[in-house]
Amino acid sequence: MLVSYNWLRNYVNLDHITPEELAEKITRSGIEVEGVEYLAPALENIVVGYVTSCEKHPDADKLSLCQVDVWDTTLQIVCGAANIAAGQKVAVAKPGAHLPSGVKIKKAKLRGVESNGMICSLQELGLEEKYIPADVAEGIFVFPEDAEVGASVQKLLNLDDAVLDLDVLANRPDALSMLGVAYEVAAVLNQPIDLPEETLSPDASLQAKDYIDVKIDAIENNPYYGAFVVKDVEIKQAPLWIRNYLMAAGIRPINNVVDITNFVLLEYGQPLHAFDYDRFGSKEVVIRQAEADEIMVTLDGQERLLNEENLVITNGKEPVALAGVMGGADSEVTDNTTNILLEAAYFESVSVHRTVKQTGLRSESSTRFEKGVDPNRVKRAGIRACSLLQKYANGKVANGIVEVDELDKSEKTVSVTTAKVNQRLGMELDEDAITSVLTRLQFEFTQLGEEIIVQVPTRRLDISIFEDILEEIIRIHGYDHLPYTIPQGWVQAGGLTDIQLLQREIKNNLSSAGLMETLTYSLTNRQDASRFQTPDISHQTVRPVGLAMPMSEEHSHLRLSLIPEMLRVIQHNVARTQTDLAYYEIGKVFVSEEEQVTKQPVENLHVAGALTGLWHNHPWQQEKKPVDFYVAKGIVEGLFAHLALDVTFAQVKMEDMHPGRCAEIRLNGQGIGYVGQIHPLVAKDFDIKETYVFEVNLETIFAVHQEQPSFMDIPRYPSVTRDIAFILDNDVPAGDVQTVIREIGVPLVKEVSIFDVYQGDRMEEGKKSVAYRLLYQDPSRTLKDEEVDASYQEIIEKVNNQFGSYVRS
Repeated sequence: MLVSYNWLRNYVNLDHITPEELAEKITRSGIEVEGVEYLAPALENIVVGYVTSCEKHPDADKLSLCQVDVWDTTLQIVCGAANIAAGQKVAVAKPGAHLPSGVKIKKAKLRGVESNGMICSLQELGLEEKYIPADVAEGIFVFPEDAEVGASVQKLLNLDDAVLDLDVLANRPDALSMLGVAYEVAAVLNQPIDLPEETLSPDASLQAKDYIDVKIDAIENNPYYGAFVVKDVEIKQAPLWIRNYLMAAGIRPINNVVDITNFVLLEYGQPLHAFDYDRFGSKEVVIRQAEADEIMVTLDGQERLLNEENLVITNGKEPVALAGVMGGADSEVTDNTTNILLEAAYFESVSVHRTVKQTGLRSESSTRFEKGVDPNRVKRAGIRACSLLQKYANGKVANGIVEVDELDKSEKTVSVTTAKVNQRLGMELDEDAITSVLTRLQFEFTQLGEEIIVQVPTRRLDISIFEDILEEIIRIHGYDHLPYTIPQGWVQAGGLTDIQLLQREIKNNLSSAGLMETLTYSLTNRQDASRFQTPDISHQTVRPVGLAMPMSEEHSHLRLSLIPEMLRVIQHNVARTQTDLAYYEIGKVFVSEEEQVTKQPVENLHVAGALTGLWHNHPWQQEKKPVDFYVAKGIVEGLFAHLALDVTFAQVKMEDMHPGRCAEIRLNGQGIGYVGQIHPLVAKDFDIKETYVFEVNLETIFAVHQEQPSFMDIPRYPSVTRDIAFILDNDVPAGDVQTVIREIGVPLVKEVSIFDVYQGDRMEEGKKSVAYRLLYQDPSRTLKDEEVDASYQEIIEKVNNQFGSYVRS
């Protein structure tokens, strides 16, 4: 919210405080002021001049020779603006003046003719071009006739104004209006507030009900709609002070009617809309939900395809405005408008948000309706606008307002006591201090013994419970007054939990392996939300949890896997010519079995990785190693070896993964994750090349790791190794045999590793040779050859019986 300091002075006395000091006080009270910006530097020797004559330059067709009265003298000035004419009052930079651009004005000759100054445009006076009215964007600015010749331009154009940029959070929609900010500043400075007049003198010969009727078919989304009728308006420029304030607030002036509705929008925080009554198309306003595939053209000239979620204002036949968002092109106010239908309405925030989301339109009006407007200020804003139209557009306001009103305007009450306030704040405020804050906030209250019943005005939608009033008390009284206290008693030094330490170990291991940590969104789109699930999740009946009001379709559901968003990280970097990538992430997935969520989903911590491109690249040695399945599997094996956990791998087929290059990771026989190559078609969808991923559920690892011994003695007795080469069928997984060997060899066999696989000419068709190395060891004694041989023979016999294999000689 851009707040004009000079505009704010109309409501609160700021004579004793600078804009910077005010910004500091507002920030300390709870609304952050991101910055203070002055519209223009101090301008000296730039005054209002009256053009007494304007003739063509004798030697230049596009230049004019002007005589300009600046009160104390008459200056001859050569001007190149196309819109310069005699009888105008313009901004004149006298010789010696400095423009905001740094240009110093001095006497000069232009095409042989002396020029003693410069007639200035608004751009040359320091205003941003995007806020300058379209009718003067290409020329000099002409002042109203009542501008005093010789007066300072800086005051007249509000160029001495400072603009405070307030970062208004969603819980303070009241601060999206000048009056809301005025109430805040008045409370902070302990000053009275001067509210604008809301008096109206309607034309007794005109009755609004004779011109319009209002009908609401969607009362749940539009509980109030008021229609004012203003006849015989004159479309012209708004008063200079209104245009100045709008430009300071970042809005470009257009004409008096539109500018007045925008002025009241900023002043009251209540959006209004002016229709050209003669182009409206009927004497009836009907508010309803749009029909499927209904079409209307909005003020920006765009054709909008509507659906049943959009609330529309109609003339009984067709839409003329998107309720709370934007008006229609067919009924907008133009230079030929003479009669106005003025809308002052209350639209429910959810309805407006749906339209904004569906159309992609966002406006000053929709922003306020989405956050909530004051129900008691809707009609008052319409009256304020009509009074301004009456005064500055010479309009005749019809008597009465045609309205449908089912809006709840009641105020909430909150009970507080001095004891409870002090108990919560740890202070010793007396009753007078508390009631003083309530008075400064303009909150009415009643005292019943020790209890204070606070009546919360409807402009403060954020206040409904005791804690809200408590916050108001301390922020206005001053956070600086909170006492400093030293913690009493015994305090334990902080530290990491076992699980946090384990997470840190995992991070250090993966970082040491060459992977870079990334952090991705916990939200993804509906399609990706169910992809790449780990075995422990995919075996359940789980459903991705969707958000009720997502900001975009790409972030509409909570993830069940870390992989989809990691692939987007890969995609983002590949698109920027980064080809060799290795990432890991530790983050949560969200598991729920409910179709309609009634409780919080289960949050499981996962670790995942994604790798693509080259794993090693040594140009000097002319060696390049691309990422492959064994690189990814080796990283996972290294991680579990570091954690002293024994995992196995089993080939598995998963949707979205390569059918022959994907393995399930098992811990104690339970599937806890997977490692492998993503399917080439999936890689194509993400526009990336061959990519390998892994993902593991850390919750199971945490449980098992806590049961692992923290220390093991170094073996004192020697180990024995034996090698076996089995001839197996090609379809027998080598890992399954490895697992069986390990199970049979307990407790003497400590390690089983595969060191050779052979398939070739000397091997019969359909067979392969897989060689295993067995490590025998007993920590308490030296093993005898006889018991090693017995175990070795037992392993051979049982493996041959189970897999139909034989030992290679």
